[in-house]
Amino acid sequence: MSADVRPDATGPDETGHSWTGFLRRTLQRELPIEHLLPEREPAYVGSWVYIFGVVTIASLVLVVASGVVLAFFGPQWWHVSPQGHFFNSIHFWSVQMFFIFMVLHLWGQYFAQGWRDGRAVTWMVGVVIFLIAIVTAFTGYVSQSNFDAQWIAVNAKDAINATGAGAFFNVLNFGQMYGLHVMLFPILVVGLVAFHVILVRIRGVVKPPDEAAS
Repeated sequence: MSADVRPDATGPDETGHSWTGFLRRTLQRELPIEHLLPEREPAYVGSWVYIFGVVTIASLVLVVASGVVLAFFGPQWWHVSPQGHFFNSIHFWSVQMFFIFMVLHLWGQYFAQGWRDGRAVTWMVGVVIFLIAIVTAFTGYVSQSNFDAQWIAVNAKDAINATGAGAFFNVLNFGQMYGLHVMLFPILVVGLVAFHVILVRIRGVVKPPDEAAS
């Protein structure tokens, strides 16, 4: 008996038809460790068009970290405390960085035709991240619990109600907006970003059009 198999082990260990075995073989085939953690990259990856994606992820890390601090101490802290003002500013400006570099990354990959060579899913996941990030930022604006947030919510409710989404998405409900902003949407964004990076590792970085044509 093999030393790594327990005497009471059950399951199709001989036939190899278990879902865990299938998943392990799929990961080994599609995402070997040398692709997940490469030591060398093509020279064109050093272009700013590609670096914009990395800076976007760095900004997202700062957004999440500052957001965790703000969520822990609550609205009163970020409105009246000097430390709260500081972290609120960090959160706000990291969000601006996130969107600026994400749009630059999106434009760069659009003009570089980043969906080439079987990378259409990678491209579409990036677009979905951008759309969800817009909704995430909107829920953040209406969760500020100040007059600015009230003004944004009151002016947005009619447009949202006109689409029919107001039956499920009440921008005047602070609890709902705050819960969506700190829980559901960040999980979606972070999860999709991780999936996007894994797809890039599996398929590799798309070559610039001039390199692909040569």
